[in-house]
Amino acid sequence: MTPISSDTVLAAQRRSAELETRIAQDPSEFRILTGDRPTGPLHLGHYFGTLANRVRLQQLGVELFVLVADYQVLTDRDIAENLPEHVDGLIADYLAVGIDPGKSTVFAHSAVPALNQLLLPFLSLVSVAELQRNPTVKEEIEASRRSSVSGLMFTYPVHQAADILFCKADLVPVGKDQLPHLEITRTVARRFNERYGPVFPIPDALLSPVPHLLGLDGQKMSKSRGNAIALSLTADETARRIRSARTDSRRRITYEPETRPEVANLVRLTALCQDRDPHEVAEEVGDGGASALKRLAVEAVNEFLRPIRAGRAAHLADRAHLRQILASGNERAAAIADQTLREVRAAMKTAY
Repeated sequence: MTPISSDTVLAAQRRSAELETRIAQDPSEFRILTGDRPTGPLHLGHYFGTLANRVRLQQLGVELFVLVADYQVLTDRDIAENLPEHVDGLIADYLAVGIDPGKSTVFAHSAVPALNQLLLPFLSLVSVAELQRNPTVKEEIEASRRSSVSGLMFTYPVHQAADILFCKADLVPVGKDQLPHLEITRTVARRFNERYGPVFPIPDALLSPVPHLLGLDGQKMSKSRGNAIALSLTADETARRIRSARTDSRRRITYEPETRPEVANLVRLTALCQDRDPHEVAEEVGDGGASALKRLAVEAVNEFLRPIRAGRAAHLADRAHLRQILASGNERAAAIADQTLREVRAAMKTAY
C-alpha cells in the first residue's frame, strides 16, 4: 500500500476540525454513512475505533446511516452460511452500544436493490488499474491469503462508493489509515458529476482520533485471529483472554507504546474503559507487574462491558424485534436509493 503522506493527514485533520465546528453549529446539515460487514461479533477495537464515535454523532443530531454490508461477505462461504446469525448479532451489538433506530437508519445491502444498481454506472467511471491499486483490494488479497480475488471482492471499492453516494452522504468517519479508501468514492462522484451533471456531493472524511488497540497477542486486532475481546464475551471468557495477553519481563509497569507495545496495549485498554489517562493507570499499577495490570484490566473491561452485555442479550432474546428494526431501516434506505437512481437515470438520459 502506498504510504499516506504527512501532508495528506495534516490536511484531513484541518478539514475535520472545520467539519466538527460546523457539526456543533448545525448537525442537521450533515448525513453520515458508516457500517460493518456481518462476519461475527464486534469487539472493543470496533467500539473505541468507530462505534463510540457513531453514537456521539447520532446524539449530536447528525443523520446517521449504518450499513449491514451483507453482500460483501459472500466471498467467504463459511461466513455466508451463518449470515442470519451474524446479522442478528451485529444489530444487537449496535443497539447495545447506543445506536438508536429512532434516530439512525440501520439497513442491509441485500434489501436495497437501487443501491446495488448504482454499481454498474459507477464501474464505468474507474479503470481496472485504479481498482488494482486500491488499498482495500490489496488488503483483502493479503487477508484472504489468495493470489487473486473474486470479481465481487475486486469491485468492493466501487460498491463502497455506491454505499456512500446512494444516500448522498457528505461525511464518512474514518481513521487516517482509511483515507485512501474514501478517495475512490470522491473520484466516482466527481467523474459522474463532470460527465452527466451535478447529482452527488463530494463526501469528506471525518477524521477521528482512533486509539490504536492491538490484539491480545500483540498483533493487529482481528475477529479472524481470535485475539480480540468481543462485546459478546462473558465475564469469565474476558478474564481468560486478558490473563493470556502477551506482556514483557519488566516488573514495573510504564506506558511506553514504542518500546513496550504489549504492556502499553493493556494499559491503554484499561484507561479507555475507565476514561482515564494511560500514564495514570501505569503509575497506579507501578511495581505490581503484569499480574496486577491484568487484574486491573479484567476489572475495568468487565465493568465497562457489563451494561453492553446485558443489553445485547436482551435484544437477542427478541430476534423478531431485531428483524423489524432492520426491515424499517431497509424500507427507508430503499426509498432514498430509488430517488437517487431516478436522478441518475435522468442525468444519464436512460429514463425511458
